[in-house]
Amino acid sequence: MENSIPVIIFLGAPGAGKGTQALRLSQLKSIPKISTGDMLRQAQREDSPLGRKVKEIMNDGGLVDDDTMLDLVKERIMRPDCDQGFILDGYPRTKRQAAQLEGLLKPNMSVCVFKIEVEEDEIVRRVVGRRTCSTCEQIYNIFSDPPKVDEKCDLDGSKLFRRADDTEEVVRKRIATYQRETRPLISHYEKKGVLRNVNGMQPEEIVAKEILQTIC
Repeated sequence: MENSIPVIIFLGAPGAGKGTQALRLSQLKSIPKISTGDMLRQAQREDSPLGRKVKEIMNDGGLVDDDTMLDLVKERIMRPDCDQGFILDGYPRTKRQAAQLEGLLKPNMSVCVFKIEVEEDEIVRRVVGRRTCSTCEQIYNIFSDPPKVDEKCDLDGSKLFRRADDTEEVVRKRIATYQRETRPLISHYEKKGVLRNVNGMQPEEIVAKEILQTIC
């Protein structure tokens, strides 16, 4: 659609590289990356009733209910920095969530969906080694892309952290949940003609280039 506002969605199992690619694209296109995972982790830190509920679900490898996610996303995309488009990392995860999201979008918004495909054992390796900057959200991996100084961000020197749920047991459960929950969602976007499959086993730079070349 000419002069349309981009709404770019990244799908893929936990650890497939959605966050890394979403951040790259956000910086390149100067539109915000909206990670529902980040919003949920913030809710946990606030020690509210919602935060405690979210913490229990996430630590057990489950998914937060649709209505809670919708409220978080709705509040975020209504902010002025989303007027020229935005990138969603981790949402929607179900066909129902996709329908709810479509109800929030303006007529001049155009959806493009990237599904990053990575083998399960590789995902486990990536997740267990993942570290994130506490300030700028830059992502590292102690096995494949370590920081120059242990546990410190190359960009701003801030401390890196490992998520509490980044363990093999939890991630394999999350992968199984993801595959079960998102199968109808993938079919939904295939029928709409907006789904792009990306080989996430390739080097990060190659994946990024492929995404740029195939944006809807």
